[in-house]
Amino acid sequence: MGFAMIKEKAHSLFEEASWIARIKNNHDYNNALALMDELIEDYDNNRPLIEILSSSIERWENEDVAFKQFNKAIQNIDSGVGVLNVLMDKHKLGVSDFPEIGSKSLVSKILNHERRLTVDHINALCKRFGISPKLFF
Repeated sequence: MGFAMIKEKAHSLFEEASWIARIKNNHDYNNALALMDELIEDYDNNRPLIEILSSSIERWENEDVAFKQFNKAIQNIDSGVGVLNVLMDKHKLGVSDFPEIGSKSLVSKILNHERRLTVDHINALCKRFGISPKLFF
């Protein structure tokens, strides 16, 4: 197949679905996500298109105003506190249910970002719940 044919096929694809390479609005973004769901089902055969589409999705998620606000909020979240909240929700635990951390007052301070989880706290929580310390970082 010559370059002319490759260019013609690429032009035809991007004319019909330009959002594959450059998302311009929420409709394009939703189309990109839907296509990605289908492409991933046969990852090996769709890898080149997945790579192009994932770059487009990432660019949109980094540039769109709504995502910028979300990304900024996420950066300010202490992942250790997030993991602790998930553990509390999943296991229906309260601030007094963490002897490996200490008093309920200390757990409350950690949840309110007044104190931080220590390495010892994290190791104890990982042992108790059978999770990886990576989750806390």
